[in-house]
This record gives sequence, structure tokens and C-alpha cells, in this order.
Amino acid sequence: MREQFTERLIRCVAGLACFGTGIAFFVRSELGVPPWDVFHQGISKHTGLGLGTVLIIVAFFVLLLWIPLRLRPGLGTLLNAIEIGLVENVAQDVIPQTDNIAIRIAFMVAGLCIIAAGSGLYIGAEFGSGPRDGLMLGLNMRFGVSVRAARTFVEITVMIIGIFLGGHIGVGTFVFALGIGPMVQITLRLFKMSRGSIDAAAAEASEQ
Repeated sequence: MREQFTERLIRCVAGLACFGTGIAFFVRSELGVPPWDVFHQGISKHTGLGLGTVLIIVAFFVLLLWIPLRLRPGLGTLLNAIEIGLVENVAQDVIPQTDNIAIRIAFMVAGLCIIAAGSGLYIGAEFGSGPRDGLMLGLNMRFGVSVRAARTFVEITVMIIGIFLGGHIGVGTFVFALGIGPMVQITLRLFKMSRGSIDAAAAEASEQ
């Protein structure tokens, strides 16, 4: 049992590290970042804080919204709130900036693939949803709002706010929105996750 827990924890930590690294690749591509990160990027520009630091702060503010929704965070939820931002800060410093469009496109594609791999590992670990995904599920359980509607409303809202704050929307934003769902299903199968995990990812992908 302890070995199973350790394996799941390793999957979770590795998956979250992939998330942070993938976001950094999207940032360095300068072709647009995922919807939530448009919001994070806008806040970063106005506060002077690193993008990863903003990710952590926003995650904990989102967790405060879990209280009225009567949600309980899992170990994966707390790791999600902290690790992704820490890794993003480090990875963004390591990945070089470039004006070469071919390399920037490669960065965008790498970001999508790495985040998809991270999703496969993280979902398969089954340690609880992240702060932002938990918010969607909470709205569904508490008020009967469909997960699709909740996700669409929240992500469009934060993205629009992020645009006004100076966040970067671009082709990468739409590549992520359209590609992440199908890619996650592929990575779950590659990592030989349980049928239940694949079904959960399929359901999540349908909400993208």
C-alpha cells in the first residue's frame, strides 16, 4: 500500500513539474499563453511579480472560494497550488528568449505536449483536483451549473480581464484550448493509467 502511495505521489509531483515547465515554454514562445495564464501574465505585468509567483497567489485566492462551496482540498490540490508556480519561475529563467519563429513554434508545441504529459501523470495519481478545476466542479455540485458552462464562463472571464491587464493572447491560446483535451487522453493511455482515470480525462476533455 505504501509503495502504491509513493508511486502515485511521484506521478503527481512529476506531473505538476511538467505543468510548470509547459507554461514556461508557452511564455517563451511569445505566441500566446493558456487562458488562465493570460490572467496571471496580466497581474504579473502590473505587480512586477514573477509569473510563477502570481500562479501561487491566485491559486490560494481560488481556494478561498472553495469554502462557501464546501469543498475540501486534497494533497494534490495543495501541491498543485504551490509546485506549478515554483517550477514555472525556474523554467522561465532557464528557457532562452528567441526571435526565431521556428523555435518559438517549437516552444509552443513543446509546451502543449509537456502539459498534456503532466496532466496524464497528475490525473492518474488521483490526489484531488487543482484549485481552478475544483472551482468548476464546486459550482456544478453547489448550484447545478454544468461543468462546461462553468469552465467556459470562468476561463473567458479571467482571459478577458487578463487581456485588459496586458496578458498575451495569441495562436498559442487557441492551440492550447483546442488541443489539450485530446492530448491528455493520449498521454493517459501512454502512461497506462486505469480505465477510470482515462474516463475522467475524457469527461474533462469534453469540457474544454
